[in-house]
Amino acid sequence: MANVQDMTINPPANRLRGALPKIGIRPTIDGRYGGVRESLEDQTMTMARNTAAFLTENLRHASGLPVEVVIADTCIGGFAEAAQCGEKFAREGVGVSLTVTPCWCYGSETIDMTPAIPKAIWGFNGTERPGAVYLAAALAGHSQFGLPAFGIYGQDVQDSDDTSIPPDVQAKLLQFARAGLAVASMKGTAYLAMGGVSMGIAGSIVNHDFFQDYLGMRVEQVDMTEFVRRIDREIYDRDEYTRALAWVRENCPEGQDVNPPEKQRTREQKDRDWETSVKMALIARDLMVGNPKLAEIGFMEESGGHNALAGGFQGQRQWTDHFPNGDFLEAILTTSFDWNGIRQPYMVATENDALNGASMLFGHLLTGGTAQLFADVRTYWSPDAVRRVTGHRLSGIADDGILHLINSGPAALDWTGQQSRDGQPVLKPWTEITPEEAGKCLDATRWCASDLGYFPGGGWSTDFLTRGSMPCTMFRVNLVKGIGPVLQIAEGMTVDLPENVHNTLDARTSPTWPTTWFVPTLTNTGPFTSVYSVMNAWGANHGAISYGHIGGDLITLASLLRIPVDMHNVPADRVFRPSSWARFGTLEPQSADYRACATYGPLYR
Repeated sequence: MANVQDMTINPPANRLRGALPKIGIRPTIDGRYGGVRESLEDQTMTMARNTAAFLTENLRHASGLPVEVVIADTCIGGFAEAAQCGEKFAREGVGVSLTVTPCWCYGSETIDMTPAIPKAIWGFNGTERPGAVYLAAALAGHSQFGLPAFGIYGQDVQDSDDTSIPPDVQAKLLQFARAGLAVASMKGTAYLAMGGVSMGIAGSIVNHDFFQDYLGMRVEQVDMTEFVRRIDREIYDRDEYTRALAWVRENCPEGQDVNPPEKQRTREQKDRDWETSVKMALIARDLMVGNPKLAEIGFMEESGGHNALAGGFQGQRQWTDHFPNGDFLEAILTTSFDWNGIRQPYMVATENDALNGASMLFGHLLTGGTAQLFADVRTYWSPDAVRRVTGHRLSGIADDGILHLINSGPAALDWTGQQSRDGQPVLKPWTEITPEEAGKCLDATRWCASDLGYFPGGGWSTDFLTRGSMPCTMFRVNLVKGIGPVLQIAEGMTVDLPENVHNTLDARTSPTWPTTWFVPTLTNTGPFTSVYSVMNAWGANHGAISYGHIGGDLITLASLLRIPVDMHNVPADRVFRPSSWARFGTLEPQSADYRACATYGPLYR
């Protein structure tokens, strides 16, 4: 049993350079003095304050820190006050702009025209004053000026003294704010490529233009020989290493060794593999975010890190043909806990697949800091194939077949499904995880000696089975020459199989790797007519998987970044894009998405 009696629950902290982005609220108002504006001041500012309170209560950064909301000092009745508001927002570090109003205002004179900041307008649906009329006029201005903005308009008319936020408005406020904060959080950070191209995988041909132009991130690169230098010269916190190794020996039990007995590594070699693997995890983390302890032992430059919000480790094959693989560093860093206690997971992509790393980052930011799953989209098992091999007939949501998600790399231990809420398996934001739940995740995991055919240098792989009945979303960014990045999304559920069926199917691939059985939700349209067609349409060998049905948030985020979505199974009532997307064609929304993204171009270009 894992020893979690003394496991620390770390306080939320921003581990990167620079302040976290804030949401700015712009209360706009009819500028006519002499009775009109004066009668609206209190109502307009109350709307802003109530919106700020709602967002503050319902949002957290992935770091666990609360989201700060800044309100303009005055209502905005014209450009002079809009300029004052813009100056305050720039000074306060506002990264997301939300305009609210219950009344008519002067459209193009009051809108936010800061180019690269996500924007939305909530126009109050009331009959006494035409907030909806301003919303329409302001959005028309945004479209005409080439500054996309989201329109938020409640379905039901409210009385003028009704200060509540209707549920449909709440949903759109949160969907926009989550996506907007994700955009603002990525800007000015880095993706750290630890190594280069892995086995010709296209996603590990790290595209600097994609990160710079679409995400506002830079690409930092270090050669894997830096790990050798830091290991040989002991450029890591040696006290932490001693503590981490002791924790691993107590809490990371070994599983089976599937290598032929005559080829298995000796106990002495395996012990050295553990030592090297723990050092690699410390070094990868320090490369990403720095470590002040390194300055104390004389390594000032190394102590700074690369301000990396995400990263990837090449590993195969130049590293893993000689050294222990990177599976431990990838798995433990992407998990929500380690020898330092419960803390925010790191986004680390196996095989330096930067496109899957970016996808993991999207999911992590949109879900308030939950751990993400990196997996091969390995195999479609049809009902006939399952029955032929095991004698079992798939049923329920799995009656059209299942997808086997499996990879030796960063399968975060959270994905055992041992956390729970109301008796159901879940993944939680890291700030909500208890030491007992962390212990259950550790107990459900075995660390198996690496398959020496894949990894001649030794190392370890996580081995666990994800529990079924969890809603989740599989997604990935792909790059297409002539188009740029595109995003694909498949919401669905994890499923349980009878133990003997799982064992039989698992044994046909790599039984020492973690498995998630996944079934996408079918809609009888496009690639979602069957589970096979989803697999057949998937754009790469890897996918990122996030807990929950977050496809709507991903679509909103993609539109902010100007990344078209090539396939999704999200219901229409959860698709939320800037209002100008409708001007590109309301009858064919997917085609309109492509045209809008092509017209506006990357957010930061």
